[in-house]
Amino acid sequence: MPVRRRIGSTASEERLERLIEERLKPGSDRERIDGRIWDLFGEDWAVMFTDLSGFSRNVAKFGIIHFLQTIYESERILVPVLEDNDGILLKTEGDSMLVIFRNPAKALHAAQEMQAACAAYNRTRPDEEKVLLCVGLGYGKMLRIGDADVFGREVNASSKLGEDVAKAGEILATDAVREAVKTEAYEFRELEETPTGVGKAWKLIYGEP
Repeated sequence: MPVRRRIGSTASEERLERLIEERLKPGSDRERIDGRIWDLFGEDWAVMFTDLSGFSRNVAKFGIIHFLQTIYESERILVPVLEDNDGILLKTEGDSMLVIFRNPAKALHAAQEMQAACAAYNRTRPDEEKVLLCVGLGYGKMLRIGDADVFGREVNASSKLGEDVAKAGEILATDAVREAVKTEAYEFRELEETPTGVGKAWKLIYGEP
């Protein structure tokens, strides 16, 4: 199975690379090529970006072993929650995770369970070992390249919300997420300020773990 997945990802990446090369040629029909790219790779997904609050400060203060320990513990706590909610972990970068979900409601549910899992873990840990999770969520059409990566406006927006805006314990979502789950029993509060390119965004109001 790992070999088959690696071949699938590579085939997608190679196909995209060939189309991009064709797009760069003088006189190419970029509209037609763009249509082919979206036909091949365009899919609707909910996307989650996570970040750990205060992580860089703790690395500077406590060193690289502390860095590795925090990464290990955060993944040990959070990955099972993602799997239980049908999330697909595409990649990790330092203290951040990129996850996709077919169902935006499951993405929101997963985010709440992740925050609850972190809160339970933190109750018995000193401040420097606490896992302080920040979450950003987006939803919509994006380019999914195998199991390697996703690209699109909602991907960028969720990254900014999770990594730049959200504070420890917060779950922030784009307007597209809120619209997608408006028939569900979720409560949101609109953010007063968001980064350029994000548009209207919301904070999920949920009970204390």
